[in-house]
Order: sequence, then structure tokens, then C-alpha cells
Amino acid sequence: MRKTPVRNKKIYLVVDAVTALMLLALDQFTKHLAIEHLKNNPPFVLIKGVLELQYLENRGSAFGILQGQKIFLLLTGIIFMAVLLGVLFRVPAEKKYALVHLCLAAVIAGGLGNIWDRLQFDYVVDFISFVLIHFPIFNVADCYIVASTIGLFLLFLFVFRDEDLEFLNFRRKRQKET
Repeated sequence: MRKTPVRNKKIYLVVDAVTALMLLALDQFTKHLAIEHLKNNPPFVLIKGVLELQYLENRGSAFGILQGQKIFLLLTGIIFMAVLLGVLFRVPAEKKYALVHLCLAAVIAGGLGNIWDRLQFDYVVDFISFVLIHFPIFNVADCYIVASTIGLFLLFLFVFRDEDLEFLNFRRKRQKET
């Protein structure tokens, strides 16, 4: 039995949703562990002088900017999630786009993990600290966002040709409809 394009698309979207939910659960679990074991305790050294687990309540955005701007950060995050979902629904359900689906699901999971923290605690729980380079403390959701964004950038730059990315051209679709 051959899969129809609509059925194939539904399968991809279900896999995307399951992937995002699993990654979101992992992010929330690690943050729970950070709250339980790191809050009000000294940093836990994994690699002396390189990597520590250190509890931090981030009331801002990346690198601590926009401190105390919860409503703005929530609205921006929700709008960004809506745009990503719109793009995800447009990605073709073909094998060559499987990594695009995976990367978008991971970015969505990371964004939702940090949005969930802001709604639940009024801050984002961060706990991974690269002390070697004094990098800002971050969390698993941030790892999803950064790694997947880099992955998408590399895919779009080196793997896909312009015609492979026509699904991102919103203008062309509007022209076809008129």
C-alpha cells in the first residue's frame, strides 16, 4: 500500500510532535534535577576549571539581556513558536527534509521549555556553566535551540539548492492563488 502525500505529511508531523514532546520532557527533567540538587548549593564540578553545574535563575533572555521583561519575552517567544510551527507545516514530507523536521522540532522543544519556565517560575532555570571561557550559564533547551539552528544553517547553506527551499517562499504561493 502506497502512502498518499497527505498521510505521509501527517506521519511526519506526528513524529515531529513526539520528538518535540520527548525533548521538552528531557529539558524539564534536567531543570527539575537542577532545582532539586543545585539550588542553594555550590557548583557541582564535572571537569575542574572547564565544566560545572551551577544553578541560576535567568529573568532575562540570552546572555542575561532584557532582565525583568517577562511579558515581552513571553510574547516574543510565543510569536516565534507560531512562526516556526508555520514553517514546520510547510516543510515537505520527503526523506531529504527529515533533518529539517528534526531541527525544527528541537528548536520548538527548546523554545517551549524556556517559555514553560517563564510561565511557571517567572524565570528560566539555567545550570550548565563552561567556566573555562566564562560563557553565560545555559540549559538543555538552549542547547537544542543553538545546535538545531546551526544544523539548519548548514543544511540550507551546503545541502539544499534554491529550488529545494521553494516551500519557504510565501510570496510565490500567493501569486499562484491569484
